Amino acid sequence: MDPVIVVGAGIAGISCARALAEAGVAVQVLDRAGQPGGRMDSPQHAGRPVDTGASYFTVSDDRFDRVVRDWQRRGLARPWSDTFEVYEHGATRRTAGPSRWAADAGLRALVQDLADTAGLSVERAGVELVARAGSGLTVDGRPASAVLLAMPDPQARAILQPALAAERAGLYARFDPVLVLSAGWPERVWRRFDGMFVNGDERLSWIADDGSRRGDGAPVLVAHSTTSWAASRLTTQDEDDATQLATQDEDDAAQALLQALQDVLDIDTAPSWTRLDRWPHAKPAAGRAASFQLWPSLVGACGDGWSERPRVEAAFLSGLLLGQAVARRLGRPGS
Repeated sequence: MDPVIVVGAGIAGISCARALAEAGVAVQVLDRAGQPGGRMDSPQHAGRPVDTGASYFTVSDDRFDRVVRDWQRRGLARPWSDTFEVYEHGATRRTAGPSRWAADAGLRALVQDLADTAGLSVERAGVELVARAGSGLTVDGRPASAVLLAMPDPQARAILQPALAAERAGLYARFDPVLVLSAGWPERVWRRFDGMFVNGDERLSWIADDGSRRGDGAPVLVAHSTTSWAASRLTTQDEDDATQLATQDEDDAAQALLQALQDVLDIDTAPSWTRLDRWPHAKPAAGRAASFQLWPSLVGACGDGWSERPRVEAAFLSGLLLGQAVARRLGRPGS
């Protein structure tokens, strides 16, 4: 039997591949980055990983809780904070919520651990075409018994052959962009906080103290733009992939976010370094009732967009449930 091919190595894709592997199904994971992470990536900035995509995760489902408790036991994840601040009209207030979890080595390390403990490897491949081939499927010409797309709808739709019309039509969700500024100072020049929601600012929506989040006390802040402000600066290549920020505008965007960050936190000294990251499909604009989709063609889709409440846990569960459903469809023992 041809392997199942999972396209996308974020937490949904790796969770999906784990479920298949545990059921004895041959599986290959492809990702253009060639490593686990996806929107939980933690790129190296100034010699340390910085969480520029997902900011944290919460736990409410027993299936995810078991995984998180194992991470905690092995020192990979820890509770970060249950109290954030809200900035609005020049004033801040504290707001309590669920326990938010973080990882000292960056959130990508958790996705990597899911892959490692299941014996999964990720092949670097920028997939261009998922197509019908007789009664089966191919991914850039390689045969597959099923193709599971663990990525935002616009990216998944873009690689599907037009003949897969029902599948393309089902990938209708809109994803919103975010621009992320990471900035480091020689020392902390702001009052202590963990995370801060920013309301009423055209540019800024969220600030995380990455030193607090990572537990190393590094003087690093991460600021997320509003989706509307990011969308106004990204130029659309085509209907499926709005990914570009003009090079000449990158410095202007970084400076605008930095100024907003400094205004909110009353910082009057310049950082020693900054970095702007683009997340053109950062988060679903709305949720769904379904946890995943599996079409009769055995093309499937999973991710945080397949949930009524998009979040890291939802992505994990979406991948898990899709992997289990495909294993059952293929009649594998242990599924």
